[in-house]
Amino acid sequence: MSRLITITINDKPYQVEPNQTIMQAADKLGFHIPRLCYHPKLSIEGACRVCIVEVEGMKNYVASCAFPVSDGMKIRTNTQALRTARRDIIELILDNHPQDCHTCERDGNCELQRLAASMGIRARHFEGERKRYEKDLSSEAVIRDPEKCILCGRCVRMCSEIQQVHNLTQAHRGFHTVVMPAYNMPMGESVCTACGQCINVCPTAAFLEKNYTQELFEKLNDPNLVKVVQFAPSVRAAIGEAFGLEPGLNMEGQLIASLRKLGFDYVFDTQFSADLTIMEEASEFLERLQSGGVLPMITSCSSAWMKCLEQFYPDLIPNVSTCKSPMSMQGAITKTYFAKKKKIDPRKILSVAVMCCTAKKYEAARPELMFDGMRGVDIVVTTREAAWMIKSAGIDLVNIQPEEPDHPLGISSGAGAIFGATGGVMEAAIRTAYELYTGETLVDIEVEAVRGLKGIKEGSITMDGKEIRVAVAHGLGNACRLLERVRQDPSRYHFIEIMGCPGGCVGGGGQPYAQINSIPLDDENLRKRAQALYDLDKAKTIRRSHDNPDVQKLYKEFLQSPLSPVSHQYLHTHYKAKTPVGIIPRNERTLSGDSK
Repeated sequence: MSRLITITINDKPYQVEPNQTIMQAADKLGFHIPRLCYHPKLSIEGACRVCIVEVEGMKNYVASCAFPVSDGMKIRTNTQALRTARRDIIELILDNHPQDCHTCERDGNCELQRLAASMGIRARHFEGERKRYEKDLSSEAVIRDPEKCILCGRCVRMCSEIQQVHNLTQAHRGFHTVVMPAYNMPMGESVCTACGQCINVCPTAAFLEKNYTQELFEKLNDPNLVKVVQFAPSVRAAIGEAFGLEPGLNMEGQLIASLRKLGFDYVFDTQFSADLTIMEEASEFLERLQSGGVLPMITSCSSAWMKCLEQFYPDLIPNVSTCKSPMSMQGAITKTYFAKKKKIDPRKILSVAVMCCTAKKYEAARPELMFDGMRGVDIVVTTREAAWMIKSAGIDLVNIQPEEPDHPLGISSGAGAIFGATGGVMEAAIRTAYELYTGETLVDIEVEAVRGLKGIKEGSITMDGKEIRVAVAHGLGNACRLLERVRQDPSRYHFIEIMGCPGGCVGGGGQPYAQINSIPLDDENLRKRAQALYDLDKAKTIRRSHDNPDVQKLYKEFLQSPLSPVSHQYLHTHYKAKTPVGIIPRNERTLSGDSK
């Protein structure tokens, strides 16, 4: 432990650790210094200057997010002069900002709005030219609204540092500075992977998911449609936060009841098709392992990862599983097996998915996933959007009586539940692959090596005397680093799981916004959400995907067997290179950095 140093904050001495910033020291001591461009997971920008403090001996204010503490330093955080300076900074930002707070998506949950309120800003004092830009609506998933951008740079740093997609940059100078994709491409034509992490870290509404809630409300009132909805594992672990509850509360039963009250005729659990995915994926892995197929096999559940693969790693497409994601499998089974069982015209089924992920909107529209001339999923809404719809309909999710999902696509195993946490797909696959390969039951089914928030995790399991080496990465930046290892040593792993978002699905781009005084993508919140899924797994009587009786029945009555021609027709797909003009595939350039 380092020797403590003494600093003075607002005339009171404190002993603190050296080698930290003023902001970090102040936070630990209970002094919250206002900030806007700062995020603990991103590099220091020091651009907004909202976090300025006075340091004795310094001529000018210093940015507390970037200025280190030193022994004997005397700091003031709340003088009248500081308050005035900070207020002026925020007022200048506000006066170049649209005056539409009451109709803005982020109204009531906007960091700029909170700062203005906390600083006592009650009028706009500065007038002059204001920037004017059109919204970019080209993407199926992410909307860019440059007029609401305050140039904090969080989105740029998230996209380049954490996700390593490098889609966004600050172009031009001075008043004309704007955040945009390279070459000012529309978002829908850019290398944006639709992961939505820019939305998570944006303090205003400069980035939003593309909203289909009004269209969905209209269709819910159409008596000619059979309305079917599914919801992802991680949604139940996070949606309570949008209603003021603590992170990590399992709201599964309440969500099911709320969706029924919204007007859905059938509510299915995507955990069912997570079990189905494991049946196909584990079987595909074993087939490759035993027949000399392309290894390592890489999972294909994450929509953002699949777009990243097609753009930057087209040479690794043969390594990727041909399995559709659980959402797309559920959509396909809903409009085939379920429709036939209930004697419903599949074209009269409205198939809706409540997902933690903005990229699922992009996935649902992929032509490669269509079958029999239909989309499997017609509309995708995020956790945030579902929460808004429930509130808008006057439904009390917090106090509603919990209900169970519908059958036959509702029963799920504990393995299906943990899909929402990084490493969960791998762990679920190991539970089934081991038994299919050895004929024996895996006793210790909780695979600790692939759990947790380490950026890249490695592990191994022995199956009938053969060592199977596995790896897990979450966040596209970690995925890129892992794939560089694969390039250097293709035989290093047999099986790889990749999730596009930090923490896996629990950190998806469509999860609830950070609440007051909390941090977007805070690790502790991600752990709590993941723990809710692990607890759900432990509480399940059935904890292996292949033991799910409804999945077994589905194969018996419709799919025949994993990897059968029928399974391939409805549960598998293909991918192809989609490298935009001017983009260099990553096999032609190198990446630096290490996993966290």
